[in-house]
Amino acid sequence: MVKLLVIDDEPSILHAFRRAFADSDDEVLTAADGAEGLALVESRRPEVVVLDLNLPDRHGMEVFRAVRKIDARIPVIFITGGGTTDTAIEAMKEGAFEYLLKPLKVAQLRELVERAAAICRLSREPAMVADESPPPGRTDVLIGRSPAMQEVYKAVGRVAPQDIAVLILGESGTGKELIARAIYQHSRRAQGVFLAVNCAAIPETLLESELFGHEKGAFTGADRTRIGKFEQCNGGTLFLDEIGDMTALTQAKVLRVLQDGAFERVGGGALIRSDVRVIAATNRDLPRMAAAGEFREDLYYRLGVFTIALPPLRSRPEDVPLLVGHFIRRFSLELGKDVHQASPEALEILSRHPWPGNVRELQSVIKWALLKAQGPVLLADFLPASIRSGDPRDASSPPSPSPIPRPEPGLDWDAFIDDRLLSDTENLHAEALALMERSLLTRVLRHTEGNQVQAARILGITRGSLRTKIRALGLRIERSVWSRDDQPGS
Repeated sequence: MVKLLVIDDEPSILHAFRRAFADSDDEVLTAADGAEGLALVESRRPEVVVLDLNLPDRHGMEVFRAVRKIDARIPVIFITGGGTTDTAIEAMKEGAFEYLLKPLKVAQLRELVERAAAICRLSREPAMVADESPPPGRTDVLIGRSPAMQEVYKAVGRVAPQDIAVLILGESGTGKELIARAIYQHSRRAQGVFLAVNCAAIPETLLESELFGHEKGAFTGADRTRIGKFEQCNGGTLFLDEIGDMTALTQAKVLRVLQDGAFERVGGGALIRSDVRVIAATNRDLPRMAAAGEFREDLYYRLGVFTIALPPLRSRPEDVPLLVGHFIRRFSLELGKDVHQASPEALEILSRHPWPGNVRELQSVIKWALLKAQGPVLLADFLPASIRSGDPRDASSPPSPSPIPRPEPGLDWDAFIDDRLLSDTENLHAEALALMERSLLTRVLRHTEGNQVQAARILGITRGSLRTKIRALGLRIERSVWSRDDQPGS
């Protein structure tokens, strides 16, 4: 649910927003002028503000600066009917989230509002450390009392007040973003902007523009000047996730920002300065990559002024019962289940599993088990067979985020959907998407005989994104390619 405030003097625009979000649980507040809008910001604290540049009582920039004084963490999306204006660009420089041109496209608008709301929650909700019982509904909790996690908490406490770059190393699913947010929340920039960029999820050709912006006409499709994340995040904190997948050219520009606080937009020659604290993270072996020349050594040393290494879950089994208890409380509430605890046998099985997908995999398994659970106790019988059996083939790679039964050969969608409906699933959309993606990637990788560079080109995604999907979907690449639900040679 998103709490959205729209400030615009055009009744048709306000009506369009109400209609666009009418079929969701989102709350849409509206104001026809700046004074009314600022009063709602004070009293209702929206998660996102959509603001027209031209209002009857005052200019949009004046309203924007007043919103920033009330709470600089509220993302503001400007809308303008005047095309690409210097004012809109100036707003982005001062920390606006984005600006859109009228007429508005509903699909683009909804996606942008949801992304802005997610960033607002990341900024407002501190990543807290919990011992036994985190507050109900909290999903952003650092859980662990093991010696390894205590060292992590100490490291966060030491580095958070220092305005230096931080590098977070750890396997997928260990909670790197939570640690980044904890550093941000305890830093001197906690009232400033916090933005996160997944370097592996953005095509290589677009990542440089996403980070540094571009000038109008810099490349095909660049129909307006765009402000990048470094410029937009001036005075705040930028989290660069999966930085190990960044290209050499982009690495060079990031290094320059860290050294000089300066960069140029793509296609531009003007030197732009920005005061940004960078927190970077990767699940790759960055020290080895730097030594092998696969990642710039100077950037690695600049980022690694202070490094936090997150322990994998298998190295802290004493934390598993705490995590299991947290996920049971969280998902029981979400799924309408009356499960209060796990049985000793279930906890023993879960504690000895190697968890190649770490906390994210454990979370997926508990949610899956709760869907099958009956009664107030999560029994071992409700756990997936691969977890109960300890099958080494299944344990060698993380399971799909939504474990699903394999359909009949040939992807009989009707049979698959009928089977899931009969099983009373509450996650069919995610299950179907996971199945489709697994089938697509398997077919393409078989076609390329396991060549990931060629497969990424065919799919139109980066190699880093493909590697992430391969791990998440449990695909293995040898002489042939199959998913963990297949039998080799079948």
